[in-house]
Amino acid sequence: MPAAKTKAQAQICVVLGSDESEVKRAACALADAMTPAGGGDFGCDVIDGVADNGDMAAGRIHETIEALLTFPFFGGEKLVWLKSATFLADDPTGRSQTVTDALEKLAETLTAGLPESTRFLLSAVGVDKRRTFYKTLGKLGKIEVFDKVDAGKSGWEQAAAEIVAGSAGERGLRLDSEALELFTLFTGGERRVIENELEKLDLYLGPARREVRADDVRLLVPLSRAGIVFELGNALAERNLHRTLPLLDQLLFQGESAIGILLVAIIPTVRNLLVVKDLMARHRLTRPAQPFFFGKTLERLPAEATAHLPRKKDGTVNAYSLGIAASHVQRYTLRELRLALDACLAANIQLVTSGLEPKVALAQLLVKIIAASEEK
Repeated sequence: MPAAKTKAQAQICVVLGSDESEVKRAACALADAMTPAGGGDFGCDVIDGVADNGDMAAGRIHETIEALLTFPFFGGEKLVWLKSATFLADDPTGRSQTVTDALEKLAETLTAGLPESTRFLLSAVGVDKRRTFYKTLGKLGKIEVFDKVDAGKSGWEQAAAEIVAGSAGERGLRLDSEALELFTLFTGGERRVIENELEKLDLYLGPARREVRADDVRLLVPLSRAGIVFELGNALAERNLHRTLPLLDQLLFQGESAIGILLVAIIPTVRNLLVVKDLMARHRLTRPAQPFFFGKTLERLPAEATAHLPRKKDGTVNAYSLGIAASHVQRYTLRELRLALDACLAANIQLVTSGLEPKVALAQLLVKIIAASEEK
């Protein structure tokens, strides 16, 4: 039985996921590898899987079954590729009875066993993994999944950082911890953006230098609004006034409101630093080697110790933001952070009740927080 399964897996390959560009790339690479050498036009039978309705989709499936059961011309081997199938998702076409019946017949054909000379490749974007057909494919063949990183879910930064590190490694690039952190946040886990920006870094550095530093990322990778907000909070955590004030100017120049900057960038940073400082002191936690690692530390704490921590919309702890705070919190004392939070409240009131220029109010707040240690 194990030998038979290995043989089936060599014959049947599936590439799917929500990342369309990566699915296409991987499917093309597999098609090249699975197409018999010297087969010419008869070595690969491609069936277009794009279908506008159930009847068209069923026709594509039956065409695939026919191709699988037809022996190659002139003997030899062949590849049958059902390419870019659009009828496997949880949508009206995918749920239609016509498509369901046709997929059952395709599953029966694959389960019964293909001719030794035939290989099957399926590529699709938007697959409902709850369906029987998908589970059958998992038993019969090799499945590769390429899903987009969901930036709305907790822990997306770590998944995105792994993609960045892997893609950089393929180019021979090495990102230090700060550069990896910045690049991940600036590109948001989008594979196409990651590849484009890594190519720019590769060309900029040239063959002589392979180490990517944070300054390289800041110089070449475009800053989105979210990136600037992140950089402002990061600079505040680092107590870097020379970088904080220009970032404030940039956000205001782009039309961001002063109260919005205070509530989205400054207050969350101060709050995270304060709760992490207290948490690390109470439970004797050590500074994480990278912000991504702090989530594992939090998971080891009892539930009552983390019940008060800031959370995302899905209810999970925002471990990455807390990890950034944990990486820099040694720069502040607990008393300084309490005073900083009080200063944020005063600035909030000042922005909505006084006639003071908003830029001046925020600049004064940042100076008060960051330069406090210099007054000692």
